[in-house]
Amino acid sequence: MRVKSLKNVIATAVVGLIAGLAGCSSTPLPPDMGCGVPGGLCAPALPNTSARPYEPPPPTPEPGSETSTSPVELYPVTGAPQAQARPAGGTARIALLLPLQSPGLGQAAEAVRAGFMAGHERDRAGIEVNVIPSGDSPESTLQAYARALEQNDIIVGPLARSSVAAIVAGNVVTKPTLALNHPQTDRPLPPQLLVVGLSLEEEARQVAEWAAKEHPTGRALVLGGKAAWQQRAAGAFTSRWTRLGHDNATVELPSIDGYVDANALAALRSRLETDRPALVFAALDAGALRQVRSALGTSLPTYALSVANPGRAPGLSVPELDGVRLVDLPWTIQPDHPAVMAYPRPVDADSLDMQRLYALGIDAFQVARTLAQQPGTNFELDGVTGRLSVRQNDGAWTLRRDEAAAVYRDGIGYEAVAGK
Repeated sequence: MRVKSLKNVIATAVVGLIAGLAGCSSTPLPPDMGCGVPGGLCAPALPNTSARPYEPPPPTPEPGSETSTSPVELYPVTGAPQAQARPAGGTARIALLLPLQSPGLGQAAEAVRAGFMAGHERDRAGIEVNVIPSGDSPESTLQAYARALEQNDIIVGPLARSSVAAIVAGNVVTKPTLALNHPQTDRPLPPQLLVVGLSLEEEARQVAEWAAKEHPTGRALVLGGKAAWQQRAAGAFTSRWTRLGHDNATVELPSIDGYVDANALAALRSRLETDRPALVFAALDAGALRQVRSALGTSLPTYALSVANPGRAPGLSVPELDGVRLVDLPWTIQPDHPAVMAYPRPVDADSLDMQRLYALGIDAFQVARTLAQQPGTNFELDGVTGRLSVRQNDGAWTLRRDEAAAVYRDGIGYEAVAGK
């Protein structure tokens, strides 16, 4: 597609786009990031790999330019999201499209870039990577996407929810594209688009299946709040829990400035004295869940999402969360996992949010590489974000990610749970 012809595409895409598709982050990353990353993608960090020192995002390129590892011959791509078979020794070109020029999303984009390049450094044979920076507006995304289409076989990106929605609404996806976030849109996704972003809703469904195995009978108490991500996560858990043949009750806990309402906690404590469930599912972050368990005690089996992971900071003690069952990425809770140990850790690893984005970059590279080298085939990968299964059904490609399950042990870390 020529950039010259992009004006009509941009006009079509921008009209009707949701003005800032709200995300589900529990902490203040720009809302357009959505909650593709469990744990809220918020704390500032400048992650990179230990293989090379941190370099700031590249300067704003001239129109039509891109940052390239090296020019290579192009191979056309048609049909489903797969690269065409290449002659022996052929090289696949992968474009990494990220909002590196965005003031709000630049650090998140840099974390993904660092992870993607760590993956490329480990498995670079037959793959060339072009990093194509963009801003965070739909117009900037569409212009960058058009440049990516011109000289690459596979595009990885965009990162923001609204940017993914822009390329869907613009009807511009003509080559295999691995979206790094979930577009919050009612439009059917193009057959060439594969969403590889992280999802709290999928985590909640996996937790429901896990809890059902451990509690084949009994009722669940679902705790949530008013935030959009909490309501989506609670809804996803409830829907799957109900489909599995179980009952539940739901309680919304209001909070202000990170503090759960004391009256609501008192009312919940009184309720549990006469109406005790078999288990609790908490669509809450670590801070809110600590308050709830401090007020109610820790005896009820409690299941949670990656947002409830307090991390492994030296000297950190979180006794209120002891025994909480949660799902998260192998990257954050299984450092001795073979796939995790194969890659360098970010130098600045204090932020779980940025670690998850770094891990997403690693697995996005592995999926893109496999699509390029095994065109048209279903496949599975033992990734750093979970066990990935990529399948084609009725012309549409889907990715299922099974994350790791663990029980949080205060003072120790995480006790892995097999076969959840």
